[in-house]
Amino acid sequence: MPDAAPTSYCATVREAAGRDALRDDPARGVASGGAARMAFPDLHRRYHDELYGFPLHADDALFGRLVLEIFQAGLSWTTILRKAAAFERAFDGFDLARVADYGDADFARLLSDTGIVRNRAKIAAAIENARRIRALQAEHGSWHAWLEAHHPQPLDDWQRLFRRTFVFTGREITREFLVSSGWLPGAHDPECEAHARTIAAGAPWARALPAAPC
Repeated sequence: MPDAAPTSYCATVREAAGRDALRDDPARGVASGGAARMAFPDLHRRYHDELYGFPLHADDALFGRLVLEIFQAGLSWTTILRKAAAFERAFDGFDLARVADYGDADFARLLSDTGIVRNRAKIAAAIENARRIRALQAEHGSWHAWLEAHHPQPLDDWQRLFRRTFVFTGREITREFLVSSGWLPGAHDPECEAHARTIAAGAPWARALPAAPC
């Protein structure tokens, strides 16, 4: 049975904003249209407008997105966005070469860093995946080129590929990484202004769309 269509970031964040508003002021519910009419929380606005679903080309940027998706497992995305800058600092700007060389001292440093999510399995996965991506770079020239070589394909195939290639990349982590970096559709509602801009920016999933009439 095919998967149900995933909920877009637009719908997910507006629903969460609506729940928060109802919790703080129940009178705002039906009278104001509830979640459907809620503005985005400031924390999510830039990520929605400028980052989510837009293509990433640099390997370090792709790695940074994968790291955040791995650490989000079991937590809210709001938590990860609040800690995003701390993650970037802790992982040396998501520099693949540096992270791949991390040893015991770096692992201990990360495990004691209160600015990030201190989870042994996730920290170990980030370091191991950096090493595996470095191997892909040596073979394919870049991780982006490796992704291009396997695009397009359905989520089931991507998930099997990621399971063979990386660690701590279950179905949801794989899907969110690929949607958020433009390899799979579904980041935004079709009527969302950001949806058109991800296509104009060259999101890989949109290459198969028919050309717009002149």
